[in-house]
Amino acid sequence: MSIYPAIIQHTEALLEDVLRFTHPADAVTTRYFRNQPKLGHRDRGTVAEAVFAVLRHKLEFAQFAQSGSGTLTRRLTLLGLAYGSGMEAVIAKVGPAEAGWLERIATVERSTLPYQTRCNLPEWLFEVLKQRFDETELEQLCNALNRPAPLDLRANVLKATRENALSNLESLGVEAEPTPFAPLGIRLKGKPALQKLAIFLDGGIEVQDEGSQLLAHLLAPKRGEMVVDFCAGAGGKTLALGALMRSTGRLYALDIAAKRLANLKPRLARSGLSNVHPVVIDSERDPKLKRMAGKADRVLVDAPCSGLGTLRRNPDLKWRQTPQSVREMNEKQSAILTAASKLVKPGGRLVYATCSLLNEENRQIVDGFLAKHPEFLLLNAAEILRSQQIPLDTGPMLELLPHRHGTDGFFAAVMQRQSSPISTQPETTPKTDE
Repeated sequence: MSIYPAIIQHTEALLEDVLRFTHPADAVTTRYFRNQPKLGHRDRGTVAEAVFAVLRHKLEFAQFAQSGSGTLTRRLTLLGLAYGSGMEAVIAKVGPAEAGWLERIATVERSTLPYQTRCNLPEWLFEVLKQRFDETELEQLCNALNRPAPLDLRANVLKATRENALSNLESLGVEAEPTPFAPLGIRLKGKPALQKLAIFLDGGIEVQDEGSQLLAHLLAPKRGEMVVDFCAGAGGKTLALGALMRSTGRLYALDIAAKRLANLKPRLARSGLSNVHPVVIDSERDPKLKRMAGKADRVLVDAPCSGLGTLRRNPDLKWRQTPQSVREMNEKQSAILTAASKLVKPGGRLVYATCSLLNEENRQIVDGFLAKHPEFLLLNAAEILRSQQIPLDTGPMLELLPHRHGTDGFFAAVMQRQSSPISTQPETTPKTDE
């Protein structure tokens, strides 16, 4: 990639804004580019790649930046650009002093850096993960988290088989391969402009990480059932569930953010699904939920969490989250899981999931819930996947890690309601915003 002075200036300006950590890095980046309409697509990619490289390797780069001249942001900018575009490309566009500094940095052996610095984790998170992984595996995990995620797609079975989608992409010159676990998953080599592909515009494929796709297979909805996606967000998992249901039954997509559910509508239109009913709720205590109590065959709770399993995509989260923010999240997670469990009918299935690496957000939440709700029984996630010919066994609970599985970090526990619930209000159809 070509580097020229304006690229360096744009990268430095954006990086300075991002490093304030007042807003998510992707939102700050989008806003910056919106205000720079003359900056071309390729140049935007160069700038964004450099900024996100700094976020991924912040401790490492900060140690290198203890030497050199100019502001700290300037030094980090040059390191980020060198990481993405190559040291030689940057050296060719800076003065002798900065060029000499970069040449010296290039000779530093990374293995000589301190362990935590190589992992590029804040101290609190480093200490937590050290308790779970040995030194070799923790470094493998961090290396995987510090690489950009590939682009995964899901074939929409209402419109295309995975084989047909792969063939279509190949005919367009897009390199792709099946994902190893998710039976409908496709992994791209590169990041083509999907918005220009007919198979995307027609709803034959959807963007969805392989780990996220597997959550739908753990819930395993059947045709004609009543299913609830309790924290639907923009609806990626909702669409996957609806496709598995073959657009039959009733699938409720709940979320507290009307804007997020609004983002589902164009995706829903492409998908061909007619069984999805978006419902905006004000909280897990919304009165609308009482009308659903004890009626759902299956409920998915993809709970709000720290997002630390998605650092390949959102590296700023490791610098923005704190032990305090995680503790506050734990209270919300327990409350949401308890509220969602009330919707499950006897014999029904409940799946709790997060994209977190922390036991505090995962196993501890599930263990606490089961201790208070003996009417729910933990099912074996590996056996459920095996029954669908999915060759993945991480134990009774699903635990995905990027260095082991090539996915984002995901956790999921599958539970089944055993006993009859307390009697609920008379049968009524929940109101939706159809």
